[in-house]
Amino acid sequence: MGLNVQNEWWRHAVTYQVYVRSFADLDGDGIGDLPGITSRLPYLRDLGVDALWITPFYTSPQNDHGYDVADYTDVDPLFGSIADADALLDRAHELGLKVIVDLVPNHSSDQHEWFQAALAAGPGSPERARYLFRDGRGKAGELPPNNWESVFGGPAWTRVEDGQWYLHLFDSTQPDFDWRNPEVGDLFEDVLTFWLDRGVDGFRVDVAHGLFKVESLRDQEIAEDEVPGASAASAAPPSSMVERTLRDEPMWDQPEVHDVYRRWHRILEKYDGDRMTVAEAWTQTPESMARFVRPDEMSQSFNFSWLLAPWSAPAFADVITGTLDALAPVGASPTWVLSNHDVVRHVTRYGGGPVGLARAKAATMTMLSLPGSAYLYQGEELGLEQDEVHPDFRQDPSWFRTGEEGRDGCRVPIPWSGTAAPFGFGPGTGQPWLPQPSSYAGLSVEAQQDDPTSTLSFYREALAARRAHTTGIDDHVEMIDLGADVLAFRRGPVTVVLNCGTAAVALPAGDVLLASGAVEGGKLPPDTAVWLG
Repeated sequence: MGLNVQNEWWRHAVTYQVYVRSFADLDGDGIGDLPGITSRLPYLRDLGVDALWITPFYTSPQNDHGYDVADYTDVDPLFGSIADADALLDRAHELGLKVIVDLVPNHSSDQHEWFQAALAAGPGSPERARYLFRDGRGKAGELPPNNWESVFGGPAWTRVEDGQWYLHLFDSTQPDFDWRNPEVGDLFEDVLTFWLDRGVDGFRVDVAHGLFKVESLRDQEIAEDEVPGASAASAAPPSSMVERTLRDEPMWDQPEVHDVYRRWHRILEKYDGDRMTVAEAWTQTPESMARFVRPDEMSQSFNFSWLLAPWSAPAFADVITGTLDALAPVGASPTWVLSNHDVVRHVTRYGGGPVGLARAKAATMTMLSLPGSAYLYQGEELGLEQDEVHPDFRQDPSWFRTGEEGRDGCRVPIPWSGTAAPFGFGPGTGQPWLPQPSSYAGLSVEAQQDDPTSTLSFYREALAARRAHTTGIDDHVEMIDLGADVLAFRRGPVTVVLNCGTAAVALPAGDVLLASGAVEGGKLPPDTAVWLG
């Protein structure tokens, strides 16, 4: 089980996800912006990451916080200007950081000029053929064209004034493109070229398994005990991918989507600097995920299996072996991620409080030892937990459509300094766009940066150790049996042990290179990880 060591920067990079609204606000309006990110780039360099991925900053009505794009080749004034984007790219490259930008090809905003033209042109027009407009069912077309459900809850179809319906697998303000129309592919080739020419190093592709739907748009077959919906791209994914039952999903992961990524691969090959793509693809099996990263398609695909796994040594071992085994035949490098802007922060998922933080640090340290690349989510280096956002302040469209928890709690702006909101997030006073809790006073960068026992110091140490001890070593992973509650493996000269049990365990021989907690007398405490050399 293993992969060949190759030289492209993204194969072994640690990438830091910047949720643009919540990272840094330079103009004081309570919402993060591109100049704010640029001002904090030295922090990311000093943290020890290799790249940053920035969520959408394009022109948008912001109904889904930028994932509803009205213009793919301009910057929303809320976040700055094209000149600000260029300045960010230049400064990042000066500091040795790569920049990955978000690309949203499955759907546009309903304010995109194409969709507005489609509404004006009417049924049967070339303008409507760029989206998935259909006549309804029922005697007067009063029923949706099929039984598909939106990821955000409710029907995936909305009816327009002339009686036709349009498909939106997400919010009703996010109509899906019809990728069977060649104009759509041409549009996105132009978008890729626009940003590659400006110097971006890669693209994170939103809903990469979407784009194509079954051509007939047939009904989804739903088992008697199955909840209908489009869960393969859900913002609140199932708790365990390992336990998931395969289901009929005519709206996701259709074979034609791979032709798109072969075309994109050819475009990126024309540019120097190992430009890359990483897919957000909620596929049903490791094998289907691997198809996105065949040599002539995408560079990487997010591996959500660890994020979805419970706190369990056997579950973690299954994720590692299953991922490496699935990717080996296509020669792809794995990715590892524990949190992002769509899921509950992993400190909270692992129990919250001191236990949750100890487990989060141990899991992160274990993840960082593995071959491939790692993705960190802003604020996890501060030990932030999921926040309880009062309903009066919620902004996630999935909350309004379903009443369920939503994603606001992991999107609260991060604290930089001070003892009260906005905690250095911006120059203003008072709360930013999502309110920050008072507990942030002890979790800010300022509060942690000079404390050698802080979570921030641990992340800096772990990222430095990754560079020192895993750079250039063989990617082969050899699992070691140290008991049912212990995850242990050897990679080159480094042995990694993670104790998921309730009692201390004896460690193999070796010098401690890095530990997520106290290690004394050759014993590894519960909820702790160690690297031995």
